[in-house]
Amino acid sequence: MPKPILLLTRKLPDAIEARAARDYDARLNSSDDPWSRDGAEIARRAAECGAAGILCAAGDPMAAATIEALPASVKIIATFSVGTDHLSLPAAAARGITVANTPGVLSFATAECAFTLMLMAARRAGEGERLVRARAWTGWAPTQLMGVTLEGKKLGIAGYGRIGQELAAMARGMRMEIHYHNRNRVAPELEQGAIFHADAKSFLGAIDVLSMHIPGGEATRKWLNAERLSWLKPGAIVVNTGRGGTVDDAALVTALSSGHIRAAGLDVYDGEPAVHEGYFGLNNIALLPHLGSATEETRNAMGHRALDNLDAVLLRGTAAPDALR
Repeated sequence: MPKPILLLTRKLPDAIEARAARDYDARLNSSDDPWSRDGAEIARRAAECGAAGILCAAGDPMAAATIEALPASVKIIATFSVGTDHLSLPAAAARGITVANTPGVLSFATAECAFTLMLMAARRAGEGERLVRARAWTGWAPTQLMGVTLEGKKLGIAGYGRIGQELAAMARGMRMEIHYHNRNRVAPELEQGAIFHADAKSFLGAIDVLSMHIPGGEATRKWLNAERLSWLKPGAIVVNTGRGGTVDDAALVTALSSGHIRAAGLDVYDGEPAVHEGYFGLNNIALLPHLGSATEETRNAMGHRALDNLDAVLLRGTAAPDALR
């Protein structure tokens, strides 16, 4: 029997591509040049090769128009991500195409990234690194680049899912007090003493550091807007490793410029890879290129999780363990 044809839209870790090539007639993107921004090339390539499955990634334009243009041969789309903002789940459901993601394997790595940004923002690490690289550092001085410690600060986690809970565990080691805002209160064994706020205003007013982990979509678009930024204490720190669209960039630039927000750290952006121009003129912000899950261990685990879902549907004829519909 011929192997099912699997279309991989991006260059993936070697171990993942090797497994795909072993078990499938794998059509790889060896150059990792992103295909057309409107998704037309993904649909065209899937049709030309008669793909049974597509392994796509965050940022791939798998909107309704792309999915509607896919050939009838496609049975499953596995995304190399937890988020599905780039995918039209209703369109896939209408076509009878299974969609699966990779939950549970990137929580710790993304929390690590959030913690890194918290430290960079609080301790002005980006400014210091740029100073040294510019050969402008003239030596230690008692008042040079003074930041603030995280010890004893109140950390507010917006979105207390797996990543938020991992971040809370890390922050407890820094003797931070944990607060969280979530659609629903979690069980006491998951709270581990964290303080729940049902109301966003009371939540933001109580904390010193805000870490954003809320899902994307129109319901949360620009959730952190000018009004909510004003509810934060003067001198608060803002970190976002969740979804770029949940932050009103212009409002954050204004708050950082005025000093109301002491510093920020961002790993995700609205419309990335584009980054709001206002950020480039600010020293009090650390900017990372979407590194949340970028560890060898995590990216391999994500790839294997995606292939597990593909194997279930295409090799065994069973339900995908992480099916979203």
